[in-house]
Amino acid sequence: MSDTRERLAEAATLEEVQQVVRTTARASLSAHGATLVLLDGDLCYYADEDSMSPLWKGQRFPAVNCISGWAMLHRQTVAIRDIRVDARIPQEAYRPTFVRSLLMAPILRPDPIGAIGCYWAVPHTATPAETELLESLALAAGDALERFPEGLPPRGFFN
Repeated sequence: MSDTRERLAEAATLEEVQQVVRTTARASLSAHGATLVLLDGDLCYYADEDSMSPLWKGQRFPAVNCISGWAMLHRQTVAIRDIRVDARIPQEAYRPTFVRSLLMAPILRPDPIGAIGCYWAVPHTATPAETELLESLALAAGDALERFPEGLPPRGFFN
């Protein structure tokens, strides 16, 4: 994780931060996909992804209707073994994708500014080590993202 922190600290653009976050999350957790979500007012903006097939890059969803928004609203990491049986998952958005399991960690500064998600194509129970790793990455990503305020949402949505 120290190498990732260094790479994030040296990132010169928001795009570089996104690239480090998405590739580190996917590779470190052996996930089939990873995404970086940024809060955009009351919407979750799926800013970037590294995935075995396209997910939601470039799309926006109401924060109250998506799992990344749930993680931000509740200020906690969420792990879901089977997305098909969890009421917090918008089934219409997930049904056409490969996603069956996920782990989503909010990026808090101290208010939510985003989330990092990892996805698996099979039922997967996130381990404590995976959860800790994604939460550490979210903390480091928050530090890096604050250097690029133009890419961050306005404060106050969750207050």
